[in-house]
Amino acid sequence: MYRFYISKKSITGSQIAITGPDVNHIKNVLRLEKGDWIIICDGEGTDYISRITDIDSYCVNVIVEKIQDTDTELGTKLVLFQGVPKGDKMELIVQKTVELGVSEIVPVLTKRCVVKLDKGKAVKKQKRWQAIAEAAAKQSGRGIIPEVHIPVTLEKAFDIASSLEYNMIPYELQDGIGSSRKIVAEACSKKSAGIFIGPEGGFEKEEIAQAVSRKIYPVTLGKRILRTETAGIAFISILMFAMQE
Repeated sequence: MYRFYISKKSITGSQIAITGPDVNHIKNVLRLEKGDWIIICDGEGTDYISRITDIDSYCVNVIVEKIQDTDTELGTKLVLFQGVPKGDKMELIVQKTVELGVSEIVPVLTKRCVVKLDKGKAVKKQKRWQAIAEAAAKQSGRGIIPEVHIPVTLEKAFDIASSLEYNMIPYELQDGIGSSRKIVAEACSKKSAGIFIGPEGGFEKEEIAQAVSRKIYPVTLGKRILRTETAGIAFISILMFAMQE
């Protein structure tokens, strides 16, 4: 069934009215009709299995037949702190990591970031990334729409990470695959965990030292050097598989 997101505040009782851009998508793109079934998600982990009762150019009315918890969310809240890469790589990172299960994405401007964003460009980028996150959440059947933040400094990212139970930072100069496996296993037992991924060129040594001083654990992803758009996807895939119930 097709999935659509509506604010929980808009859901009262067993009858729900869908308005806005989704109406055109339902009516003219998907060509759904009266009697067809859809899933409405409140973006907070609850699905409303619904049947279309009426449809016109401005509104789609449905009746809720069943309410259930979304079963697609991981047991651990994952927050990706991603060094902002060049070009449109961030769009790929947002799309794929949302599909894999992240709950939030915080773009980070580190010392080796080539990209320079003023406030106006940062806001424009954030809106674009958020739209990609919403589309990826719909496609992958997520129970929430992950939030993509406006880019922040590394220091600010460390502050945000301090509210999480556990934090990790893949680093190409780190060794010890055994200890990295133990760190991953420990992360999987927590309610929330952060993952720091560097931009092209990775983190500088002093940035890693800062992370370690804040109890952010360095890990290795193996003997190969991964691109920034590969590293986060690879590491979150590892975590997703380990956390999946």
